[in-house]
Amino acid sequence: MNVSLEQPEMLLLVIPVILAGFYLLRNTKTKLVEWRMLVAFLLVLALASPVTLMTNVVSEDNPSLVVVSDETGSMGIFQEGTGTELYEALTAKTPTTFIQLTGDKTSLGDAVLQYSGSGSQVVLVTDGNNNAGKDLTEALEFARETDTRVYLVEPELEVNDLSVQVLGDKTVVVENENEFEILVSQANDGLASYFLKVYVDGELSQSKHFSQETREMTIPITRAFDTLGAHTLRVEIEPDGEDLNDINNEFDKALYVVPKPKITLVTDESDSPLGQILTNLYEVSVVNDYPGANKIEDSKALVLDNRFINTLSEKEVKEIKTYVSDGNGLVVVGGEGAYNYGNYLNSSLEALLPVISKPSEFKGGRNVVLMLDVSLSAYNHGTAGYIFGNAINIINAEELKDANVGVIIFGSLGKDISDGLVYLGLPQNREILEEKIRALSEFKSGDDTLLAEGLYTAQDLLEEEDGELDIIIISDGGIGLKEQQFQEAVNAAKEIQEQGVNLYFIHIEPSGYYTGRIDPKGELYSQKLMDAIGRGNYHYFIQQGVFYTPKFESIEKPPEDEDEEEIELDSYPLIEYSPDHFITRNVNVTGDITGYNDVTSKAGAERLIITVTGKPVLTTWRFGLGRVAALSTDNGEGQGSRWSSVLYTGQNARLISGMSNWAIGNPRAEEGAVLDGPDTWLGTPAELTLIMYEEGVPKLKLDGEALDLALTGRNIYETTVSPDTPGLHDISGYPLAVNYPLEFRDVGINKEVEPLVLATGGNIYDSREARALLLKDARQNSEREVQEPMSLKMYVLLAALLLYLSEIIVRRIREMRKLRKLQAVQAAKEAAGE
Repeated sequence: MNVSLEQPEMLLLVIPVILAGFYLLRNTKTKLVEWRMLVAFLLVLALASPVTLMTNVVSEDNPSLVVVSDETGSMGIFQEGTGTELYEALTAKTPTTFIQLTGDKTSLGDAVLQYSGSGSQVVLVTDGNNNAGKDLTEALEFARETDTRVYLVEPELEVNDLSVQVLGDKTVVVENENEFEILVSQANDGLASYFLKVYVDGELSQSKHFSQETREMTIPITRAFDTLGAHTLRVEIEPDGEDLNDINNEFDKALYVVPKPKITLVTDESDSPLGQILTNLYEVSVVNDYPGANKIEDSKALVLDNRFINTLSEKEVKEIKTYVSDGNGLVVVGGEGAYNYGNYLNSSLEALLPVISKPSEFKGGRNVVLMLDVSLSAYNHGTAGYIFGNAINIINAEELKDANVGVIIFGSLGKDISDGLVYLGLPQNREILEEKIRALSEFKSGDDTLLAEGLYTAQDLLEEEDGELDIIIISDGGIGLKEQQFQEAVNAAKEIQEQGVNLYFIHIEPSGYYTGRIDPKGELYSQKLMDAIGRGNYHYFIQQGVFYTPKFESIEKPPEDEDEEEIELDSYPLIEYSPDHFITRNVNVTGDITGYNDVTSKAGAERLIITVTGKPVLTTWRFGLGRVAALSTDNGEGQGSRWSSVLYTGQNARLISGMSNWAIGNPRAEEGAVLDGPDTWLGTPAELTLIMYEEGVPKLKLDGEALDLALTGRNIYETTVSPDTPGLHDISGYPLAVNYPLEFRDVGINKEVEPLVLATGGNIYDSREARALLLKDARQNSEREVQEPMSLKMYVLLAALLLYLSEIIVRRIREMRKLRKLQAVQAAKEAAGE
């Protein structure tokens, strides 16, 4: 118990009490003074007003609600008045505040942040698309941390709407094929068709009719520019069917074409496939030996192709380290003279690289089954969202990055929803599992919590597997409603445990009390289960909103058989390990390589391409301000090897150009005045940065009007512009495109916000469900713990009074005993005198 004082200055009265007490004790050696001093101390403490914080559980029959109704421009495609009707239904039954968001900006995050922690529950009537103010993800996370329930009401879609935008770099290199993506979005899930037109510098480049049945479709296009400076790319769509807003059917992309950046290639094979690709893309200086710091200072990137470590001196490695730290790129290509074959291990060059030049250590062999409680109690007591959130958190845990994972749900039955174990080494597999878990928000499996059914289903998944076997149960703990069912779960768990499977139980505390969670002795049934199988230490009881990953038992590398030779394959299929990275996002790598340098990625590095056996092929990281890529296979035609020719042909060649572009970073030369700034949306300011590499007075004009510049760093100037008309604008020769308001870019319901809402303990409804169920859920979720100050003054005064009365009583008893004794003596004397 923590005790604080409201008036601590009153403790100063203790000083005169002590002085008076010592004075009296010097003249009177009785216990009376000590007792009275103690009483005085307690009275002084009472004057200081001691208080403590007490935790109480409170619930409200009429909880306070805040309805945030999104009535911004993009909401016209939904049924009108959903928020108002819901507010009128709620305010008649419970205190309700009504907030309307209007205009061409949606600031949902600000609204959630404003009312989080206020004691009110927040109801969002919206499509979930936030485009202004506080990030909605961060706001919902804050709501979860402050125990604020957030509910999402998704209005009924009445009419479709299509939007178009163009994705890709604004700064492009002259004469290079540049890739762009046309992204067409629709609010509906049905069939939509439209006629697409693409204009380049005002002239029609291509046109075609398209149809899509998905919410989004990406249409790739490529274009090369032969002249430097400003260019434009314009896209228009003409929908065949319903389309409420035509403002978002046109999109302009401004492009700025720059000269080919300079790079330095150190190689003995300038005609290799690697050398040919680089020569076509950039202004390449090809040398046989590292040329020195002065020769590479104008290069954006340095490429070392199949170099032995003894070809670089310590002084040269130090120069390269400085070169990269200052913001340039380094690409190190493998072969029979590099990495593990080039004595890189423990060298100063290796300190720069995202890999260690030794074979990857054993990290595989873990097979995990997640068992998720989808019983009715998990949904009714606000735990389901946290169960699913913890499952997604575990799937993304670093410990399981190379594991095989399956997902089982249990309630009235046990069901495999992952279709067996899935390898998490592929990001797309993680995304698939996450989507399946999120879809459970609409799933309920009956009243029972049959844990045994889920355990036997999990057992089937692991039956044929080798290596480390784990089952993680995530539940609200309501597994003891019926004694027979609980005993069946114990028996199943023991049987599985005996087969070498490790069990973990994550018990998420539900909202409110209900039977089946705690036995008559007050012990958690989940803890009893784990104790019964001898794994009591692997039971984790957590609060709602806490995300926990179990501490898995370590996997020991199997002993090597000295008589067994390492099995070598003729070829190694390639896998995109991180398909969303800048280098790999527009590449679909296919094919096999026949050899590689056996390396291990460092902590903090990112593996982009691996072999099917898990060996790194392309690994990246940042070093200082620069970027380093390790391509641990050869140049496609190395001396004594020809491991990776497949990487330098067809669509795979994009991987090499992407790797080089990533290492280069900004392709613009650091000379003169360099202006950079993204395109923007109507009503959204664009930030411009001007770097002066030469002396002079910085000047910028927007469509002929001078701009005010602010000096923000050494030779760095910044300004903000917000043109009030859409279209193309000129900033001293640099193009700026202003498109339709951001409000109209994202159309339809944003499904990504749903798991974030569930994580707060809230729920998701359509308009009819909200009027029927929302208030009931809000009342149930209003039960919460609050800390309230409680004064201890009365208890201190009672203690002082009891002490004072006790002293008087004790003293009176002693006086009475003494009086009786005197009376007895007096009586004895009188009797003797007679």
